Amino acid sequence: MPNYDYKCIGCGKVFEFFQSINAEPINECPECNGELKKLIGAGSTPIFKGTGFYQTDYKSKPQKSSDSTKK
Repeated sequence: MPNYDYKCIGCGKVFEFFQSINAEPINECPECNGELKKLIGAGSTPIFKGTGFYQTDYKSKPQKSSDSTKK
């Protein structure tokens, strides 16, 4: 479920609200009960957590190279 940005027209507070993509936008500011405006976001971006995405999930094991200099 995504976060949506809202701005209160009454008090000017900007906040994020976590709700279902199918849910109706909220209309009332939780602080002053003023009218809200839903802000246009930059779009969804991947969230990388932990030590790394490529290194921990999809990196293949190192391949042994045949060394022609060994005798």
